[in-house]
Amino acid sequence: MTAVAKILSIAGSDPSGGAGVQGDIKTFSALGCYGMAAVTALTAQNTLGVQGVQVVAPEFVAAQIESVFSDIAVDAVKIGMIGSVANVEAIAAQLLRFKAANVVLDPVMVATGGHSLGGDELVGPIRDKLFPLARLVTPNLIESALLAGDRMPEEPGDMRAIALKLHALGAPAVLVKGGHLPDGAAYDLLYDGAEFTEFSAPRVATRNNHGTGCALSSAIAARLGQGAELKQAIADAKAFLSGALEAGKAFEIGAGHGPPHHFFALWRDRAVSLGGNG
Repeated sequence: MTAVAKILSIAGSDPSGGAGVQGDIKTFSALGCYGMAAVTALTAQNTLGVQGVQVVAPEFVAAQIESVFSDIAVDAVKIGMIGSVANVEAIAAQLLRFKAANVVLDPVMVATGGHSLGGDELVGPIRDKLFPLARLVTPNLIESALLAGDRMPEEPGDMRAIALKLHALGAPAVLVKGGHLPDGAAYDLLYDGAEFTEFSAPRVATRNNHGTGCALSSAIAARLGQGAELKQAIADAKAFLSGALEAGKAFEIGAGHGPPHHFFALWRDRAVSLGGNG
């Protein structure tokens, strides 16, 4: 038998395949893990934006999670779009019941184009119910402001202040994702309750960035599920995302913001293999 890390995504569905559970499963697979999904919402979306959302009933979200945990030993969990307060409560109850480990909470509440994916009513329940269950919370700048009840960070100093505030509100460790900073490198900031750690990578100039936040948080979950320590998991995830964005620049998928190339390493290696055999 071959041991493989088994990672569960609890998130919405993206029919265009770049974000949500589809993007998460691609990331898990690209990093050598077995991906699974419990769907919290159906969305109508594509590279141009979100056209509609249909939230899944909390009882059925809970049933999906139970089906996975009652049969499969889950090594890590990534939580993305939740959709409703009732779903927050259903997810929290099941994670508590099954003593879920290595939970990465990526609190998706607003799409990049501004479409609400749950909104302000989720802030309190996410903080109260899910922060205590998470190993890491990974908000982007907009989400960090919503969760902290503060203005959106505009520079690294603001990110430090908001990370401290989110930790004080119950998040054991916080990675504030600075992808929406206007200038400079792709900068993310971790506060683990004891110290700050900065993660920086050259910013990739590409319009194909749909689902990058999902990819980063799901890559962290994958590496935690494989046994990596938190800082190493984040560093590895950053490297994966940089490679996926760089390779994805050549993608022609959709008329808007296409996805990164999740399987860049596999496709590259396959091309080399086929060329070597040719």
